[in-house]
Amino acid sequence: MAQEYDLVILGGGTGGYVAAIRASQLGLKTAIVEKGKLGGTCLHKGCIPSKALLRSAEVFATAKHSEDFGVMTSDVSINFGKVQERKNKIVDQLHKGVQHLMKQGKIDVFEGTGRILGPSIFSPMPGTISIEMNNGDENEMLIPKNVIVATGSRPRTLTGLDIDGQLVMTSDEALALEEVPSSIIIVGGGVIGIEWASMLSDFGADVTVIEYADRIIPTEDKEISKEMQRLMKKKGVKIVTGAKVLPETLKKGEGVTISAEVKGSQKEFSAEKLLVSVGRQANTEGIGIGNTDIQIEKGFIVTNEYFQTKESHIYAIGDVIGGLQLAHVASHEGIVAVEHIAGQNPSPIDYSLVSRCIYSSPEAASVGLTEDEAKEKGHNVKTGKFSFRAIGKALVFGESDGFVKIVADKDTDDILGVHMIGPHVTDMISEAGLARVLDATPWEVAHTIHPHPTLSEAIGEAALAVDGKAIHG
Repeated sequence: MAQEYDLVILGGGTGGYVAAIRASQLGLKTAIVEKGKLGGTCLHKGCIPSKALLRSAEVFATAKHSEDFGVMTSDVSINFGKVQERKNKIVDQLHKGVQHLMKQGKIDVFEGTGRILGPSIFSPMPGTISIEMNNGDENEMLIPKNVIVATGSRPRTLTGLDIDGQLVMTSDEALALEEVPSSIIIVGGGVIGIEWASMLSDFGADVTVIEYADRIIPTEDKEISKEMQRLMKKKGVKIVTGAKVLPETLKKGEGVTISAEVKGSQKEFSAEKLLVSVGRQANTEGIGIGNTDIQIEKGFIVTNEYFQTKESHIYAIGDVIGGLQLAHVASHEGIVAVEHIAGQNPSPIDYSLVSRCIYSSPEAASVGLTEDEAKEKGHNVKTGKFSFRAIGKALVFGESDGFVKIVADKDTDDILGVHMIGPHVTDMISEAGLARVLDATPWEVAHTIHPHPTLSEAIGEAALAVDGKAIHG
């Protein structure tokens, strides 16, 4: 017998399960359909496992330089099996936590592949969900008043560059590596590519990054990109920019060899393995989109500011709609969608207020406009920049590379963007995010008394530097 719900969510990733919790809080009878594991890509193949590996790499790198801190060690080595064991333990613990939240919210979870059906005897509108159950049981049929599509994304690949999971892989396969490769080519110098380059280099691999754009992390402020490239090279990562990889030149044997066009000439690269990191594509196939009037543009579902599709009772959130493909963005999109369904009149998301993080070593984080973007939008720009080298806590911590940069408007004094690279900046960026939400000025940030000694003093000093008043620089 078909079951009726106020809301059915296709996909139990970060966006999906957060939306389900909010729906439960608002009294909506809710179900999630998930073909894999609750928590989705972020918990099982993205944010959490990769950051667990990055933390182990960071500890290993620190241990190798422990004598700098007066701690004498010898024969520091890596047990990659235990690294993976720790990662899996963290993922399992968080997975159990999500399962508990579903039970706590009385949210029904169906383990299987959901598909949107067209108008039928169950409903005059498309939206009935047919579920092919993972356990082979007879298909379930759900009749929801509303649907949220939160099916996420998967790694994008280059045409002709076949992923075999052994020599040529994406981040999905790389997370299951049984040992650190002696060398690796990373195709793509965006956020994910740089995180993997940092991690594998710290683990001892010989890393080469090949990036099509003229700089790595090309969506970040140019000064952040320049500093990240300098610091990656400092740790031994080879970076080639302005390079077009030629998939047809791929050769496999004991390792891999591939060529790229670099500044008008063809150059060959060889390594034990190759990691493709060229972005992510939406999971829109096989979920019944063709049975609806939902629009797809450039591979992503089109929605309005409340995440409604062309079918007003069907919403879509997260990576499947493109934009900022970040877990915290998907969560907030899910909350806005659910509150709109419940008639709560939520405020649309201002994506310029969303913080972005890169968890490499060093870390990078940003919110708002880059300096170039601010100028392109017609702002009369002023900037302030302050180095961690002048921050006592950074010296104590043993990581003094990097800086904080603030971009502001000369005419209004509003902060337009904040960009950081250095130790623990992914934890510090929320202060800048709050400043953007409150439409703060550099003066207001500078007059927030930052405790000493802390890394956050760099934010206060950068704010003072906007008007040439930095105390320690």
